Amino acid sequence: MSKLLLALLLALTVTVNAEIITGRVVGVADGDTVTVLDADKVQHKIRLSGIDAPEKKQDFGNSSKESLSDLVFSKAVTVETDKKDRYGREVGKVLVNGVDVNLEQVQRGFAWHYKAYEREQSANDRKLYDFAESEAKTARRGLWRDVHPVPPWEYRKAKRNH
Repeated sequence: MSKLLLALLLALTVTVNAEIITGRVVGVADGDTVTVLDADKVQHKIRLSGIDAPEKKQDFGNSSKESLSDLVFSKAVTVETDKKDRYGREVGKVLVNGVDVNLEQVQRGFAWHYKAYEREQSANDRKLYDFAESEAKTARRGLWRDVHPVPPWEYRKAKRNH
């Protein structure tokens, strides 16, 4: 099989698995999880892709949730999703009027660029999210005001080990 044909088949597979969800945000669980109600009154639990926000009981957890609420609560959104996580949530990029909310959370300093999953992002998104995190850190926005902010994956690991 030629490399071109293989690349086309791979691209089709990715396209076939992609799903667009449109609806209104009816809930914000934390800084990286929302509930979207679609036109058929079906609720979709959405985990924002490419980012990881502080846990609720962690420093900046409430601020991160408030930031996401300001961006999306009760607003019409489009979600680009192509997978589910181990909790059954759809993982995707949330857009409000074409603005990438996931990226905005990183720019505001209320989420990390989740590099453990960056290979699932487009090359362009990887660059944008990485740059946004660096800028937020330099400007000491949000959680970057803390001298040593604890990434949520480390926080969760420490909680599991106790």
